[in-house]
Amino acid sequence: MELEGKIWKNKKHWLVAVSSLNIMTQGETREEALFMIKDAIIEYIKYYFESEVEDFELVVNEYKKSVIGITSNNSKLLLALSLRRQREKSGSTVREASERLGSKSPNSYAQYEKGKTRISLDQYEKLLQAANPFQHRLLRVI
Repeated sequence: MELEGKIWKNKKHWLVAVSSLNIMTQGETREEALFMIKDAIIEYIKYYFESEVEDFELVVNEYKKSVIGITSNNSKLLLALSLRRQREKSGSTVREASERLGSKSPNSYAQYEKGKTRISLDQYEKLLQAANPFQHRLLRVI
């Protein structure tokens, strides 16, 4: 499983963004920008999941047409980060996201955001919609 990102050059810097994580950064070189996005994601993982990050590894794969892929040895944490960042971006609470899923218990949704529950692709799509109903589709299967 990979989260898709984009890398491109503006007039002076290389920019890189991973929309499903709501993270964007830049570098003076392509290599620096790719290092910076990896570093930014790892820092967010440390911030949100303090005790879970000891063995966390992240890989940035480069593809054609300015596309990058973000993958990890711990997809539960990576998907949890995506849900959390999308919910925060929408300004929603855990309770509101839970209600959009039709659940009366915010704790059940919160387990996904904590990286405690394995998420299937179908579940992830539903959870993303609940986390941020204003975001257009973030998933693309190739």
